[in-house]
Amino acid sequence: MRPILVRAGCAAALLAAGYAAAPAWAQDAARSLAATCTACHGTDGRSVGGVPPSLAGRDKGELLQTMKDFKTGKRPATVMHQHAKGYSDEQLELIANYFAGVTPGAAAAAPAARVNN
Repeated sequence: MRPILVRAGCAAALLAAGYAAAPAWAQDAARSLAATCTACHGTDGRSVGGVPPSLAGRDKGELLQTMKDFKTGKRPATVMHQHAKGYSDEQLELIANYFAGVTPGAAAAAPAARVNN
């Protein structure tokens, strides 16, 4: 009977370890999904000059609803409707959660171009 208890304890420990790692995995997944937004919305959602709008620090519900509206065509767009259609609702929620958790601020300056002479 003792080996059964040991196996059950090991299984419980592994299960608990898996649950403890879930938030880190979700954060990594959200960061990877959000990285696709940086070309237009800036690093960490901090756009230069506010065009397109910065995403950093905005309300999660507002961001999620906006992306869902782009996805369904309810909100007009030039390219966002195409981007939003490429994500599941769960992925859109991860993206909205990521940007809601980023501290808003000024966009980082782009590095100076390197000139080879």
